[in-house]
Amino acid sequence: MINIPKIFKDDTPLQPKQKLPLLPLRDIVVFPHMVAPLFVGRTKSINALTDAMNKDKNIFLATQKKVGIDSPREKDINSIGVFGKVLQLLKLPDGTVKALVEGKSRGCIKRFIHDKDFFSVEVEPVVEPEIQVAEGVALSRAVIESFEEYAGLTKNISKELVGNIAAISNPSQLADTAAAHFSFKIEDKQNLLETFSPNKRLSILLSLIKMEIDIFNMDKRIKSRVKEQMEKTQKSYYLNEQMRAIRKEMGAGEDPGDELKELEKQIKRKKMSKEAAGKARQELRKLKMMTPMSAEATVVRNYIEWMISLPWFERSRVRNNLDEAEKILNEDHYGLEKPKERILEYLAVQSLVKKVRGPILCFIGPPGVGKTSLAKSVARATGRKFIRLSLGGVRDEAEIRGHRRTYIGAMPGKIIQSLKKIGVNNPVFCLNEVDKMSMDFRGDPSAALLEVLDPEQNF
Repeated sequence: MINIPKIFKDDTPLQPKQKLPLLPLRDIVVFPHMVAPLFVGRTKSINALTDAMNKDKNIFLATQKKVGIDSPREKDINSIGVFGKVLQLLKLPDGTVKALVEGKSRGCIKRFIHDKDFFSVEVEPVVEPEIQVAEGVALSRAVIESFEEYAGLTKNISKELVGNIAAISNPSQLADTAAAHFSFKIEDKQNLLETFSPNKRLSILLSLIKMEIDIFNMDKRIKSRVKEQMEKTQKSYYLNEQMRAIRKEMGAGEDPGDELKELEKQIKRKKMSKEAAGKARQELRKLKMMTPMSAEATVVRNYIEWMISLPWFERSRVRNNLDEAEKILNEDHYGLEKPKERILEYLAVQSLVKKVRGPILCFIGPPGVGKTSLAKSVARATGRKFIRLSLGGVRDEAEIRGHRRTYIGAMPGKIIQSLKKIGVNNPVFCLNEVDKMSMDFRGDPSAALLEVLDPEQNF
């Protein structure tokens, strides 16, 4: 069996246990070969630094397990720390001190000594195990490459520092020095400090560096997407503001966005059937996705405006006084006993049944005998509004049903137009000159009129 040679072996003679003042650290882990500035405000910590400066400047540095503890006890302090040397101590005006300390080597707390003014500990050095050449070299190269990659991404690490890291040949020193320049979690740094094997420490450090690189790249991609979205939003806002300014200068009216908001408010205020309200909201969603100046947007906008303007539940108050109705009919027309009798019969039935579906009265006679004026008298007698629609000469069924919405300038039929004009849904509707309708290649309007007058479809 071939024995793999060792790349590093610490031949420094072990020192016996030492009694040193303890400086508990809150949010930092000091590694060997690391120089760190510390701002200290706790009384016991200041006393420990002062005692070290007055003697041989040696101190033991150990990190607290929880950052928020102001007065740590033995169980609150990690047992593995570093032997340190106080390089500089400066008192600040607010009573705190700034200390510059250097980590020397790992140590383990064996016993806490409760002095009067500060903590003292009995510590002994930690012996690092020997490592294998091949694994140590491979891990060292991988860590150096990852460190260089991270430095190239962040731009916060100087080329001089990268060169100094790459020049370190001792795997243990390489792991400690490199780890000191990363903002890992306190738990991860303490885990590195407590890992005595240099090769294992390099392996853990390599995983942490790779994770930092992945996090940095992910953060960069997220920021890039957010930036693109913000630029797109800002561009859209800028163009909309320009459009608003141009429209204002040209006197083109209010902003399309304001018009859509107003339409939405009108739909909410308007009392419509459940189906009609759902259709109006659906068309409004389509309109919001369209270009305001497009022909299709104009058609959809007109459709919504027509739905809003129709009298869905607006009704005239109907009078069912038969004596008053007979009096009005006699005031307006002399004679015509049979038509008047038929009208009064209809009114009597309506007063009893309360609801008669789409009742139709057909008046037939030569011109000038009073058919249209009799319809007006019916409206006056019942208290309803009156609409007169002349169908003489109508040839296109679209005049009755309305045009397809795919046509530019499409309009509803004359029935719907008249309802919008009168403003109620229960007027007396006089369809005049029905016999004078004609037909051509566009269809037969009389066939479309059958659908309008069917009481099963319109009530």
